[in-house]
Amino acid sequence: MSGSGTNAEKILDFRKKTSAKWLPAVIITDNPERSRAAEIAKAYALPLLEFSIREFYLRHGEDKISLASENGRRIRELWTEALREKIVHFNIDFGILAGFMPLSNITGDFPCLNVHPGDLTVERNGQRQFVGLHAVPTELAIINDFKTIRSSVIIAQPYTGQGGEMDSGPILGISPELELDLQTFNHAQLLEIYNNRPARKPVGGWKDALSKIAAANQERLKEKGDWIVFPQVVNDFAAGKFAIENGDLYFQKESGWEKVKTIEYK
Repeated sequence: MSGSGTNAEKILDFRKKTSAKWLPAVIITDNPERSRAAEIAKAYALPLLEFSIREFYLRHGEDKISLASENGRRIRELWTEALREKIVHFNIDFGILAGFMPLSNITGDFPCLNVHPGDLTVERNGQRQFVGLHAVPTELAIINDFKTIRSSVIIAQPYTGQGGEMDSGPILGISPELELDLQTFNHAQLLEIYNNRPARKPVGGWKDALSKIAAANQERLKEKGDWIVFPQVVNDFAAGKFAIENGDLYFQKESGWEKVKTIEYK
């Protein structure tokens, strides 16, 4: 986790209330200065690993945490290798990316479940439409005139420099639909704002009505989407209810294994 840790708390609370098939091994944060990782680890009596990516980049001569440059990517791989060494004795079977921000190829070492703020089942010409970080998927849903949004839980994939590849993994579950709230605007007005934006995104973000409405809906989706689907998928994954064969996803129901695109959780 990198920030508030609300997803981590919801998953840990859900585990306490159910016959969970998994045990939490350790809480890891790349952002010990600003995250609630220490507070949450203490509250749930869990080991804590603080490994600041910001300090790591500074020690290697970069003041910006980025994958944009070759040196930035080299440092990220060094950080990932150091992380591997720090967690090896925990014997981790799978990871839960509960707001863990740095792209890291630790996802290639063991399955890492990640919640994504968009419906990744929506495709166009075989490409997933609502990919991207933060409120980008919600903004895309708005400008494409979708009426609802969902959260998706995927198995995050390793990256080779592009980043979007991490959203290409199997979609284990999606949340119920949440109706978009455009506040006092309509689709045409927000689309006009989008079309009139300059070519280059300004430092600090757009800060226009579309950006603010997308961010507000993303925050609503965390409660009505992430907190519903993520804890349940983690439990079902740990219980062995998912399988992948020849690139196809299967889910174990009472009647047996069934090939699925995803599972909708209530």
